[in-house]
Amino acid sequence: MIRPSIKGQRLVALFLLGFLLLNYPLLNLFASPARVLGIPVLYAYVFAVWALLISLMARVIEKRDD
Repeated sequence: MIRPSIKGQRLVALFLLGFLLLNYPLLNLFASPARVLGIPVLYAYVFAVWALLISLMARVIEKRDD
């Protein structure tokens, strides 16, 4: 039987986290006409979540399996 790697499980967890963070209910919280440094809050939120997910994926992929 093939034992699933922890790396694969962490990537699936990151996918689910990204799905939840970029889903309608949370996106609707940031859909306002307010701006942060001249950028609409929704765009700033989406970019921040996107950058966070990429950095977490890079960290998971680069980490050695012990």
